[in-house]
Amino acid sequence: MPADSSVSRVLIYRLGSLGDTTVALPCFHLIERCFPAAQRILLTNFPVHAKAPASAAVLGASGLVHGYMRYSTGTRNPLELMRLALEIRRFRPQVLIYLMPVRSAKQVKRDLTFFRVGCGIRHVVGASAASESTRRIDPATGLFQSESHRLAELLVTLGDADPDDLRNWDLRLTDVERGRAAAALGSLGNTPMFACGPGTKMQAKDWGVENWRTLLEFLQRRYPTHGLVLIGATEDRSDASAAAINWRGPQVNLCGELTPRETAAVLARAQLFLGPDSGPMHLAAAVGTPAVIAFSARGLPGVWFPVGTRHQVVYHQTSCYGCNLETCIEQQRRCLLSITPQAMFAACERVLCTHMPDIDTSLDLSSSNSTQEH
Repeated sequence: MPADSSVSRVLIYRLGSLGDTTVALPCFHLIERCFPAAQRILLTNFPVHAKAPASAAVLGASGLVHGYMRYSTGTRNPLELMRLALEIRRFRPQVLIYLMPVRSAKQVKRDLTFFRVGCGIRHVVGASAASESTRRIDPATGLFQSESHRLAELLVTLGDADPDDLRNWDLRLTDVERGRAAAALGSLGNTPMFACGPGTKMQAKDWGVENWRTLLEFLQRRYPTHGLVLIGATEDRSDASAAAINWRGPQVNLCGELTPRETAAVLARAQLFLGPDSGPMHLAAAVGTPAVIAFSARGLPGVWFPVGTRHQVVYHQTSCYGCNLETCIEQQRRCLLSITPQAMFAACERVLCTHMPDIDTSLDLSSSNSTQEH
């Protein structure tokens, strides 16, 4: 679809926080290319969890959207829905871009009724594809289609969002944001460094401080002149410090000190990002920094993996994979805790294109990047 300068108002419907917004970046770029003269407003939720920044904190002053409307996730309150419908009607969008997760045909139909009948929007892009979307498997890799590629397919009538092109992930960080990142790093910014964000808001994704500490010890011994920057929310600060307690090189703990966009500017300076399945891994991928991720099997393999070929995801596909649990008690996170620091270290070495070092003859640094049951 060529750029349509006649459209002056576009409403984009996408819920979620840091990771959900970041993986949709190629779609936001495509929407801008198609409707360059339009005022683009994002209808989204505003997460209350401190570790789940709102979309506004991710998109910032990028210009990809020009404002936000608040949606209370899951609300069935007639007064709240009426308020939202009136706000949308006042905006008078000519096009609705539907960028929602996989939903049933019934849910999509309900949404369309609200937007078309309740809000008066006639032209909707993406909803018909969303009602038919499923999680497809690539037989060559055994992985499910990534969320970024699924979202891109919703907008195929507009053009190719092309999530495989790093240019379509551009956060358009400002000079001010980059400057704040540089100031926060201080002298560390002048040395080769790794970034680590061990925190997560879900127990089921928590690899554990001891595992991160051991992994960082391996890396420090292999790369003694490298620096280390720790990133995350304020609540992650103490765990991040505990994970890096044996790091003998230069380090700085920036947990809680930076915005998501300033964090992205920090990650752009790192040679490698280490973390669990969480929003920062998508920020790292967006700025072109390779990531090594200890991934729980609560989700389907591939859906939320960082997009790109430079990353290493260590994922053990246990029999209970795809459970979507936020707290895992019965299985005691066996999918995640079966991942060893040695396996993560080997993944780091693969990314850094170096040979495995003889760190300690008593250590078993066997490689593991399996998606099979362990």
